[in-house]
Amino acid sequence: MRMDNVASKASNAPADLRAWLAYLAERGKLAIAREGIALADELAAVAKRLERDSAVLFPRPDGHEIPVVANLFAGRDWVAESIGVTEDQLLPRFLAAASHPLPTHEVASGPVQDVVHQDVDLLRQLPVPKHNERDSGPYITAGLLIARNPKTGVQNVSIHRCQISSRNRIGVLLLPRHTFSYYRLAEELGQALEIAIVIGAHPALMLASQAIAALDEDEMAIAGALLGAPVDVVKCRTNSVRVPAHAEIVIEGRILQGVREPEGPFGEFPQYYGPRANREVIEVDAITHRKAPIFHTIVGGGFEHLILGGVPREATLLQHLRRSFPNVLDVRLTRGGTCRYHLAIKIDKANDGEPKNIMMCAFGAHYDIKQVVVVDKDVDISSSEEIEWAVATRFQADRDLMVVAGALGSKLDPTTDNGISAKMGLDATAPISAPELAFKRIRVKGEEEVDLATALQADPSAVVARLLAEART
Repeated sequence: MRMDNVASKASNAPADLRAWLAYLAERGKLAIAREGIALADELAAVAKRLERDSAVLFPRPDGHEIPVVANLFAGRDWVAESIGVTEDQLLPRFLAAASHPLPTHEVASGPVQDVVHQDVDLLRQLPVPKHNERDSGPYITAGLLIARNPKTGVQNVSIHRCQISSRNRIGVLLLPRHTFSYYRLAEELGQALEIAIVIGAHPALMLASQAIAALDEDEMAIAGALLGAPVDVVKCRTNSVRVPAHAEIVIEGRILQGVREPEGPFGEFPQYYGPRANREVIEVDAITHRKAPIFHTIVGGGFEHLILGGVPREATLLQHLRRSFPNVLDVRLTRGGTCRYHLAIKIDKANDGEPKNIMMCAFGAHYDIKQVVVVDKDVDISSSEEIEWAVATRFQADRDLMVVAGALGSKLDPTTDNGISAKMGLDATAPISAPELAFKRIRVKGEEEVDLATALQADPSAVVARLLAEART
């Protein structure tokens, strides 16, 4: 079946969330919930039950006029479809986009500013759900937080958990990444950091926001390359941040200088709650949105959360590893490792000892990486069973295990000491000098060519009945 290229439609019409939802609906991948589902807990419960099967649109949640959509990605194949490629082309396409970004195109106006609210009441104007049982309240979970470098004007796009704290204040978790760097620069200049939170964008923008890019590399330019056309952006009404003109909703505001307020707990990607603490605060100056907008939410720690974070990181990790090791064939952040902590690397092994060098390179590529398994090219790294098989049959702990103590890891990993973590690498590759048959995988000749339609009988019950009748006689 031919794959329709959703992204390529950008040359004829704006690529936006609505185009992706229409694509899913046409293919029977969009469920519609009954009206009036509760924003607290019930909406997330329905989305969680459907997370591996379909996207779901919630009309009038709690009677709110703005519908909510969840589960934009139910698998890696959906991610590939959203940018118009097959699953095996997904990482190469992302790498190409990151290497050849398309700068944004500024326009005078866009539908995201059709309606403007400067008298802000977040929970009255937006249908913000509460997701996990012990979450401290409603959270914006699928918002692209766009910040501008206060010195250069270059923008950064990322996703942060955003707790609604009052009518016009949002508690935000800033990890030590690019938005935090911009915030520190603004503090040095004695000013708040202007930001915008974009809700309801094309999946390409969501993917690009998760790229492991260098400081002052604009992720919206990567999104443009994924879409095949520059992203149209428009200047915010109350600050200098540029936002996608065809997004659904934008919250304009400032991260306040020197202000900290309680935020959390919140259900995070490791399947645990991020703790309550005093964190940075956004003061909201305006909300703009399209006519009849759609609010996108991601269930914290759910499947969409993991997939969205995993795929872009895989592409960036693959690029990083291949700079030093061209024989790295593929990488996968495993679901069991929360698509963040455990990395499988497939290589065409050339030398013994090489897997350990590759492990060290992987640990240096991103501090979240906690465990690396290196396997041979005959292992399917999309299968946890295959990875476990490689460890079971090609790994010996006294010879093939590497442990690094006292390294920086994820502060959201509850086993760390304020983010200080151990790293573990497993060389599950066969020795170069091994005899040919020692590690050669068994196979049944002709398995791939079997035509089951001709090899099997159509009515097995009739055959079984005949065999039983013959046995009685």
